[in-house]
Amino acid sequence: MSVSVRDRLVAQYFESQLTYDEIRCTLSSVHHLSVSTRHIKRILLTLGLHRRRYSSLEDSIAVIRDELSGSGQLHGYRMMQVKCANRGIHIPREDVRLIMKELDSDAVECRLRRRLVRREYSAKGPNWVWHVDGYDKIKPFGLCINGCMCGFSRKIVWLNVYHTNNNPKVVGGYYLEAVSQLGGCPQTVRTDEGTENGLIQQRQLFFHRISNTSYPPYISGASTANQRIEAWWSVMYKQCSEYWISMFKDLRSKGLHNGCFLDITLTQFCFTAILQLGLNFACCTPK
Repeated sequence: MSVSVRDRLVAQYFESQLTYDEIRCTLSSVHHLSVSTRHIKRILLTLGLHRRRYSSLEDSIAVIRDELSGSGQLHGYRMMQVKCANRGIHIPREDVRLIMKELDSDAVECRLRRRLVRREYSAKGPNWVWHVDGYDKIKPFGLCINGCMCGFSRKIVWLNVYHTNNNPKVVGGYYLEAVSQLGGCPQTVRTDEGTENGLIQQRQLFFHRISNTSYPPYISGASTANQRIEAWWSVMYKQCSEYWISMFKDLRSKGLHNGCFLDITLTQFCFTAILQLGLNFACCTPK
């Protein structure tokens, strides 16, 4: 290995906040280089890198203020010190703590109390908002789940498994069936922006064509922000889908399911009805 490559590795590990002994061990175990701690210090001195030579206070404050204007406001002073180092600012950890306390005292106080400020969800009553979403964890094996939940009561309006959840006719059929069984439609339907929800949007708007309320009959947005149904998927995973995901992955690891058309068709034929029974049980299980 050339001297320039060795020096670059030493500088890289130094910038990653590794100690001199950690740099020596890493070079020995990973790169098979035998370099003493004293020689590592000489290399760093040649490269102009110093462990105790800190950046100016003005530069440190400017970088920390910039980090606090974005996602850095969620971090503590230890993580902030690492982010400063990644931007070429070297500052003692205690100084980072004091600067953050001065610039963002409210966030520091919240972290000290271990208090997480959560968004508040509100719905005026049953069937005020329906949350619709697809569950694709078993999709590689040919089984697609689509569900809908009432935002107020958290009652599952429908939870069905089929060969697809991307067909607007299939998903729209789930909606019409639920409206027919309940004798009415919700005030608002919340979905993601996928094309599979196109018929739900058209039918929901049609049902509210003479409505005078100021509330929108249909809302679409990012799937991750569809919080009611997204939170329930974790419940379903623990009660039902974890078993099936593990079983299908085990079949694949043993070479019994390679994702071909025949394997997927057989999986759909054998397991669709069985999985639907498990989903029906999960809907009735107390949360």
